[in-house]
Amino acid sequence: MPTGVALRAVRAQLFDAAERVLLRDGPSGLTSRAVTTEADCAKGVLHRHFDDFDGFLAEFVLDRIDKLDEKGLRDAVGAGTVVDNLTSALTAVFESVAVAIVPLVIFRDELRARLRREWPAGVPVLTQAAVMIGDYLKAERDQGRIAEDADVETLAATLIGAAHLLFADRTAPAPETAQVRKVVETVIGT
Repeated sequence: MPTGVALRAVRAQLFDAAERVLLRDGPSGLTSRAVTTEADCAKGVLHRHFDDFDGFLAEFVLDRIDKLDEKGLRDAVGAGTVVDNLTSALTAVFESVAVAIVPLVIFRDELRARLRREWPAGVPVLTQAAVMIGDYLKAERDQGRIAEDADVETLAATLIGAAHLLFADRTAPAPETAQVRKVVETVIGT
């Protein structure tokens, strides 16, 4: 990129580029050079905005975690069916970059150490997805749409684990909606 050309929303541009590289090339292909090439900017741009590449990756992961509920699960409380809402939410989570972030976190020791400062337990993206699902289930339980004695935290963790197994192979076709729905129905007991 020529010197003197202003970049707008540099962080967002770099994070979006990192997501594309991660989805296309996997964790081993996600390098600072690959990100800046994908973002069409000089390598120095990344290092001007982040202390180092692991710092960039930590902020990238946290940014993507913040975007998990963009599909509006918390807005779905009381609307539609619980099974449909959970099926859609799980599909949205696992069709996003979330599945690719899991091996990235496992692949990079320093990234995992940095994320532990924010997320002391679990794999951050999956942990946040379980929190999001748990909050939704609690709200639905409060409205009487699921059993009053439902252990929403266990249900949420079970849904995340089971759905992750369905979506884990990024090279295989995504599971069909009916497969995800069957998992949801089995876990929440409908």
